[in-house]
Formats: sequence, structure tokens, C-alpha cells
Amino acid sequence: MNKPTKDFLDHLKLERNYSDMTIDSYRRDIEKFFHFLAVEGILMEDVDLIVIRNFLTEELNSGVSKRSCKRRLCSLRHFYNYLVNNHLIDTNPFVFVSSPRTDKTYPHALYKDQIEDIFRYNRERQDELKVRDQAILSLLYYSGIRASELVNLDVQDINLRGRTVRVMGKGRKERIVPFTMDCQKDLMDYLRTLRPQLQNKAYQASSALFLNNQGERLTTRGLEYILDQVEEKTGNFVGLHPHILRHSFATHLLENGADLRVIQELLGHASINATQVYTHVSEEAMKDIYAQSFPRARKK
Repeated sequence: MNKPTKDFLDHLKLERNYSDMTIDSYRRDIEKFFHFLAVEGILMEDVDLIVIRNFLTEELNSGVSKRSCKRRLCSLRHFYNYLVNNHLIDTNPFVFVSSPRTDKTYPHALYKDQIEDIFRYNRERQDELKVRDQAILSLLYYSGIRASELVNLDVQDINLRGRTVRVMGKGRKERIVPFTMDCQKDLMDYLRTLRPQLQNKAYQASSALFLNNQGERLTTRGLEYILDQVEEKTGNFVGLHPHILRHSFATHLLENGADLRVIQELLGHASINATQVYTHVSEEAMKDIYAQSFPRARKK
């Protein structure tokens, strides 16, 4: 890693308070571009519109999605803006490049009876890990927190009596999110029974709320694996993923009349625009229910 890149990443961490995951994403995007420059024999300060377009063409031809290319352009635009502000180059060539148009995608949410089935089938499991997995499912759905936020929770972040969780979100912004009595019960069961057993397997004590089989803090990959295992062990396949529970949380709140601004605060969105996507999801769900329920809406 060259010095300008390292300084830029330090800037994101120390001055902009970006999360480690976001910083790693920037790092990979910049290194991918620098690898392209090295192969082409182009210096960092000699990048122009033609170089950028050639880079994008190579990315798209190699199967990289338009969405990923759009993200990389954003990362590189930000990086080169930093270089200009620090007088390392004269101009930022990325400000003149428009991002590839991407198809608008909307988050997929599960129906309420599907959520109930997930919880019910998981409770019927016979292995001991079902207690931890039930607590994970409950907290993901009833609080709507991100996967990265869940795995970074410590035990002291949970207020069982007050039924709230203290979450450190994107940009290191803290928020307090409530959860239900059902979620409270699932967390209590896990904390009183299985977590001490998992803790005993570790070489040293961990403050993490959720532990893996070795008594260590869960990772986001580990969380995804757990949800895959929930489907395997229950035989209930619905495409279970941390984000689908977060999307379901927001969609069900909106369908039950929650204010969009409240949902924005609960989800930790910096902009209301990110939250407004759920209005479209609710409209689509309404159309589906209408088509299924109203006889003349069905195609013959």
C-alpha cells in the first residue's frame, strides 16, 4: 500500500469516523484501480477520462456489476478529492465521470407469517445452539439492526429491564433501539444458559454478546453461516439473511402505520431517502395481497 492511500484511509478512520468495514471497502477499490494502473504503466497523477473509461470497460467486461462499478467510482472520486485537497495532484479527473446507470432494486421483505414460522421452527430444534440462534433471530428482527452492528454488540449494550439495545451505527453514531418482550425472553434464555457455556470454551473472557462455538466474538460471515444453518436444521428455506430481517422489520413497521422519520431513526439511516425505499416495498406487498385476495384481479 502506498503512502497516499494509507494516509487517506487513516483520514477516513481518524477524522471521518468511518467504520472498519467501509474503510476496507475503500481500500479494495483503490487497490483494484492501482493494479490496473500498474499493468497499464500509468502514474497516479496521469489519470484522465480515457484511463477511467478503460478501467470501467475492463471491469464490466470481466463480469463486475454496474452497482460495484458505481461504488468504485465513488471511492476513487473521494480518494482523488483528498489528493487534490492535500496538493498531491492538481485536478480530480473523476468529477467529470458519470456513474453507470443501475437498475433500481428494492429490498425484499418476508411476510409476517413467514417470520412466525422461522421462530416457531427454530424453537423446535433439539440442539443446544438453538437458544443462541433464537436470540439472534429475535434481535435482528425486533430491532432491525445491521449484521455488523449485531456482531459488535457487547453484553453491557443490552438493557434487559428497559428492553433497549445501544447500537454503534455507521459513522460511529450511537442510537438506542427498543425491542419486544419476546425478544427480551429469548435474550435472557441465551445469557443465562448457553452463553456461559460458550464462554468457558474460550482461552480468555470476551465481552461480546454473541459468541461462536469457540467462545469468540461472532463475525458477519459467521452470522451468515448461522442463518444458513438455521434453514438447514429447520428445513424452512426462505432465503434467510441478516438484511432480510432488517427489511422485514422496517416494512412491517410501515405497514402498521409507523412514521417514516421514526423508522429512519430506528434503522440508523443518515438520510430519509434511504428509508423511503420501504414505501415502495409496502406498495408492492399491497399489490400482491390485492392480486391474491380479489377474485377479478387474478389472471385467468
